[in-house]
Amino acid sequence: MAWLDLLRRRRRPSSRERPEAAALFDDDFQRRLESLALVSRRVFAGRLRAERRTRKKGSGVEFADHRDYVPGDDFRAVDWNVYQRFGRLLVRLHEEEEDLSIHLLLDRSESMGFGGGKKLAQAKRLVAALAYVGLAHLDRVGIVALDDRVARQLPPTRGKGRIFRVFRFLAGIEAGGRTDLGEALRTFVAQHRRRGLAVLVSDLYDPAGFERGINTLRYHGFEPYVLHVVDRADARPDVSGDVRVQDCETGDEREVTVTAPLLEKLGRAWVDYQAEIAHFCLAHRVPYLVADADLPFDEIVLRVLRRGGFLR
Repeated sequence: MAWLDLLRRRRRPSSRERPEAAALFDDDFQRRLESLALVSRRVFAGRLRAERRTRKKGSGVEFADHRDYVPGDDFRAVDWNVYQRFGRLLVRLHEEEEDLSIHLLLDRSESMGFGGGKKLAQAKRLVAALAYVGLAHLDRVGIVALDDRVARQLPPTRGKGRIFRVFRFLAGIEAGGRTDLGEALRTFVAQHRRRGLAVLVSDLYDPAGFERGINTLRYHGFEPYVLHVVDRADARPDVSGDVRVQDCETGDEREVTVTAPLLEKLGRAWVDYQAEIAHFCLAHRVPYLVADADLPFDEIVLRVLRRGGFLR
């Protein structure tokens, strides 16, 4: 019996269960999560202990440095090879291993709900899938919903049994608010002293510039990973003639005559913007992946896992 099926049979129904959770995270979704967890174990088998190290000195397996022996030290930690060669009593220090903290940062601004909410739904599926992979590896996983502020948070937790709590949290997230990733992430880094991997899942439609939010994570010791959620319909909307367009976040309106050349220009600008984000992330060694809203969520997560940018 599949693990999630077993857990569903044992858990008590919650009075707070939302119909959105059942629709977005149905049985098929959960079966695909289990497949992703299996793949993640194969991809990272034998690599986690070596790659998930802190700079703390402790009792791990990787050698870090020596220090002079002092009375009371464990003789088993003495480097006898050094003593035989140089006559000095030195104690071997090792890097201490620590569970990885994964912060999943979900952009829930109004632009993510544009076009029927396709981008936000995809972003929720991606966050849920990445959360499950992290929880399956016993890492600490927290979720933060952002717009121009920290709107809602699911505190860091650990263990696969927490996945239904993740589902309920994500089901309650609705699109709203303006995009200001720089301001929202400044609040986030101030509230989270435990550094780790910070996965930003967003369409990056930030009037103040997408760079501010990513740099905030970089400058404060987090390891950013960018999942750029895109809807290709944004590049060529199905409109023509004289129309009144409205900014979905600010409410600003403008009358525009939509022509074929204008739509072509819009499409080129959309492609150029995506290329600009990719170039910025490459230049700053920030892992970046386009998450097309029309692609299966598990295909995108597999790309993340195979690139080795998750669960480091």
